[in-house]
Amino acid sequence: MEAKKCGVIAIVGRPNVGKSTLTNALVGEKIAIVSPKPQTTRNRITGVVNAPWGQMILLDTPGLHRARNKLDEYMTKTIRHSVADVDGVLLLVEPVAKAGGAEEELIARVKDLGVPAALVINKIDTVKKEDLLAVMALYGQAHTWDAVLPISARSGEGLDDLLETARRWLPQGPMLFPEDAVTDQPEGQVCAEILREKLLLCLDKEVPHGTAVELAKFSQRDRDDVIEAEFTIYCEKDSHKGIIIGRQGAMLKKISTLARQDMERFMGAKVFLRTWVKVKENWRASDVQVRNFGYREE
Repeated sequence: MEAKKCGVIAIVGRPNVGKSTLTNALVGEKIAIVSPKPQTTRNRITGVVNAPWGQMILLDTPGLHRARNKLDEYMTKTIRHSVADVDGVLLLVEPVAKAGGAEEELIARVKDLGVPAALVINKIDTVKKEDLLAVMALYGQAHTWDAVLPISARSGEGLDDLLETARRWLPQGPMLFPEDAVTDQPEGQVCAEILREKLLLCLDKEVPHGTAVELAKFSQRDRDDVIEAEFTIYCEKDSHKGIIIGRQGAMLKKISTLARQDMERFMGAKVFLRTWVKVKENWRASDVQVRNFGYREE
């Protein structure tokens, strides 16, 4: 019988490059929220890939960007801590022959770690195949990669090769999670993130970036197996509160309905959802408030 493998792989890259989409695709279930807006992922999300050969733990990290407030500083530290003790790193980039400061800093971090690393060129379904040669040449000058993997996290193209590459990096050892686990996040926290995803998708400009979601209640009713979920949405200004609620509550109803539908798919059960909106001015600039909303260094 083949010995089981188990290890940790970090997925890093600039904001909005597709890290969470890739994590969800590899895990086979939506555990990380996705939106077209940068800074969608704030915490490090752990995804668990279960396979006959063992278990791969994926760390989906926030996108590396310039810190402008205490929340940004927290996300930047999360990235650096996440890649401190891993068995391999996947640097996710877009199919564009241009490397910015975020990529340069992450490549330098990979070099310091001395662990296997692959260049993963995502969104290849959006460009011609010949355009990838310039991307490969550019990043090939910056580092000697263990593999260069063109993929589309959205369509699934190239994901089998990616998994096989990362599997080879893993050491032999016992499973770290139960075989039916897909994440280390509590179900209530996953649902809180689903609600925040809908805020990002439905709201424009700065409003969604200034929101946080706090879990107030998450329990299953004995009489009918319905999950009762209550969340408070915090924003930074009274004017933002009005936008989130909308005319006669229409926007909040839309956000809550979309969130409830995704929560029910994730939980496999009916969800009775209640949401409230409150104001905490400039919470992203406060160390205390950032920690109160669960953004703590591990």
